[in-house]
Amino acid sequence: MGDPVKDSQIESILLRNETLVYKTRGVSMEPMLRQNRDLVVVRAPASRLKKYDVALYKRGETHVLHRVIAVKGDHYLIRGDNTYALENVPDSAVIGVLVGFQRKGKTIDVENRGYRLYVRFWDTIYPLRVLRFRSRRLAVGVARELGVLPLIKKLLRKET
Repeated sequence: MGDPVKDSQIESILLRNETLVYKTRGVSMEPMLRQNRDLVVVRAPASRLKKYDVALYKRGETHVLHRVIAVKGDHYLIRGDNTYALENVPDSAVIGVLVGFQRKGKTIDVENRGYRLYVRFWDTIYPLRVLRFRSRRLAVGVARELGVLPLIKKLLRKET
């Protein structure tokens, strides 16, 4: 793929109506996008985004790739697939939209039926994912308070 894209180049590439392909960083879009493994394919948006689109937007000096949960008057409610907090993102902050991604040499287009089913399923089970996250956080807090967290970690052989 050549040299990695620098954050300062992202907007200029998209302003020239070019396709931007880069390796993901961060875990906020897992399990769909895997950090430092998958390549994302992003283009400048041709129109307003729709629910379930994945927006590339600026948060301060950082570029973020998260899913649109709702379209509002002049902004979007956006959340990463692996996060639990919603963000209000103004239209003016959105600079790109995911059109596909590559994993292990295979390209997945966002218009692909399997991808669309995944997105709807992942959104549908969101309340269960939140419940699991909060329950686990509560259990870890109780175990820490009781002083048994190291023992539980050892028994489960798993980092918490």
